[in-house]
Amino acid sequence: MANKVEKCTACGKRLVDSGFARFPCPSCGRELGRCVSCRQQSNPYTCPKCGFVGP
Repeated sequence: MANKVEKCTACGKRLVDSGFARFPCPSCGRELGRCVSCRQQSNPYTCPKCGFVGP
């Protein structure tokens, strides 16, 4: 994918530390990102394209 997501979809933190994740939105396929903290805390995120909300 040409445009890699650079910030956490949940909190906006830059995805620079090891342990972050990039993955497609389960609903529309847009790439989303999650920082280590948001993954560990199961913070909710919202896809900016389709509005899908996930843990």
